[in-house]
Amino acid sequence: MGKSRLEAFSDGVLAIIITIMVLEIKVPHGGDVEALRPLVPVLLGYAMSFVYIGIYWNNHHHMLHATRRINGPILWANLHLLFWLSLVPITTGWLGENPFDPWPAAIYGVIMTMASVAYLVLERAIMAFNGRESILAAAVGTELKGKVSTAIYLAAIVLAFVKPWISEALYAVVAVLWVVPDPRIERAMAARPD
Repeated sequence: MGKSRLEAFSDGVLAIIITIMVLEIKVPHGGDVEALRPLVPVLLGYAMSFVYIGIYWNNHHHMLHATRRINGPILWANLHLLFWLSLVPITTGWLGENPFDPWPAAIYGVIMTMASVAYLVLERAIMAFNGRESILAAAVGTELKGKVSTAIYLAAIVLAFVKPWISEALYAVVAVLWVVPDPRIERAMAARPD
């Protein structure tokens, strides 16, 4: 089975997610700079979630570029990932409207954790179908960065009930970890240009 429809569908869903997030930002009432003050937490939440969606899009693109073929379980694993990412606009809006409340901070972390787990499930499904000798399997290895990110998300969920700003800072730390492009797949593809 070819992968082009999976790539196109995923790209479309991620573009819609970003569009929904920006449409949720309300126009300020008033013509002075002071009218922007209430929007600062909303804009910060949007920026962080935009970066997260961009990171997932970038890594998803690289992962599928290294994938030769797909099957039904890969399609379902991809839908699983897109499901969790589709909830990002809701949690982003809630967190932006309530920036220092524990529940929005914790639920944001739950969604990020589930998206992280879903990405790992998709990655494993692709490697299982394409084999241990596939480019993706050679590039990914133990996937330490993904496991560390998931651990930070889990810590942030708990810390949301202690100090929500700490959990929000941890979400930003994970984004910074991933914003630097991961060169493993590109190196593996360059090493095996078949």
